[in-house]
Amino acid sequence: MEKKDLKPAGVFRYFEEICQVPRPSKKEGKIIAYLKDFGQKHQLETKVDEVGNILIRKPATPGMEDCKTVVLQAHMDMVCEKNNDVAHDFLTDPIETYIDGEWMHAKGTTLGADNGIGIATALAILADDSLEHGPLECLFTIDEETGLTGAFALKEGFMTGDILLNLDSEDEGQLFIGCAGGVDTVAEFAYQAVDVPQGYFCAKLQVKGLQGGHSGGDIHLGRGNANKLLARFLCQALRKYDLYLCHIDGGNLRNAIAREASAVIALPEADKHTLRADLNIFAAEAEAEYATSDPGLQFILESEPMPEKAIDSDTARRLLQSLHIAPHGVMAMSQDIPGLVETSTNLASVKIKPGQIIRVETSQRSSITSAKRDIADVVQTVFEMAGARVSHSEGYPGWKPNPHSEVLQIAVDSYRRLFGTEAQVMAIHAGLECGLFLDKYPGLDMISFGPTLQGVHSPDERMHLPSVEKFWLHLLDILKHIPRRS
Repeated sequence: MEKKDLKPAGVFRYFEEICQVPRPSKKEGKIIAYLKDFGQKHQLETKVDEVGNILIRKPATPGMEDCKTVVLQAHMDMVCEKNNDVAHDFLTDPIETYIDGEWMHAKGTTLGADNGIGIATALAILADDSLEHGPLECLFTIDEETGLTGAFALKEGFMTGDILLNLDSEDEGQLFIGCAGGVDTVAEFAYQAVDVPQGYFCAKLQVKGLQGGHSGGDIHLGRGNANKLLARFLCQALRKYDLYLCHIDGGNLRNAIAREASAVIALPEADKHTLRADLNIFAAEAEAEYATSDPGLQFILESEPMPEKAIDSDTARRLLQSLHIAPHGVMAMSQDIPGLVETSTNLASVKIKPGQIIRVETSQRSSITSAKRDIADVVQTVFEMAGARVSHSEGYPGWKPNPHSEVLQIAVDSYRRLFGTEAQVMAIHAGLECGLFLDKYPGLDMISFGPTLQGVHSPDERMHLPSVEKFWLHLLDILKHIPRRS
């Protein structure tokens, strides 16, 4: 399949344009400018709020002026993950896409279909005057991926719609009517820089080849977490060797399962061959454990120049032991919705920061507010017992399902009529902005849906091309059947 043959052509044309525009979370200036220019070019009312959220309005097609107003909503930012061997600057470089069979991929980076395909779909509708719809508002929010900043800052009255269609889900044929709430928990360890004794050998240990994935949508798949595996081996090594931890770096984003992690360590020259033998045994055991979920798992140990300083032994021990015992993964499944993860936590990243601070970022999710608070407290307790300073983010609310939603019934009927099969009505463990929208606009009737994406938040992200056309046809049919105002 060639790019020029992709359908719907308008959606893929705008998606390709969006891929040329850098848009990391919290650095959305270029995509904001692109969207403002789009609105002005098409002579559509366009406004920007204080934080950078954009609303573009399009009048109804003739004869549908009295239909309820629909908000098409997508977020501007993308998760910026790349493989370590890929030279790519997300602040300046375009995303390079390619097609393999029925799937679109990016070359060594995240594709940004989360949520670039939602933006492209909304723009294709705004640009096409042949489509039938009532009054439309397209809301594009900033910083969904790292803080939901745009949704938090959205003010009452910025949009006026009655129905909101969130275009940020990742399984075609599934209609989402609820999502988990979340909170981030951060632990910081202060350390002293110390000298490594003479006669020590220095090496870099890397954990690579894990699939990672979205900490909401993929947390139930049992994939390995590079931070956990690294800490697990180093805790074993600490008990056996006079080991110094000189550097540690693992994972990147709070909502991505850590795919890669590394540590620079030093130990007596006499122990280096024994350590390598220990790692070979550990690697074989870990690779067997994750043979199904992560067949690409690798452990690499290479000699490294001796750094000037190391982390003091007491802090290194407390850090590694806390990473080892910190919970990660599914904590509870829903008792109300079969197969839905209720509560989880993600040991997301470990980074050394200026001022001799080691920062550990974690993310907790739950569809039950008290359970979300409890798992955040558990994570806090683990790191406080290890002597870290712990803080929590403001968090965001979940979205309580409304099975009696009017637009849900329209979407269900539309899917059956178009495709001769039933759409699945579901809740999702990943966080969506819908809970925050409902806080500000309690009368909104909402669903979330989208084409099929896999491997989001990782360089394995890919988009199923035939599902984009089905999503497009479904969305257009929903817009044709929006009810009139009573």
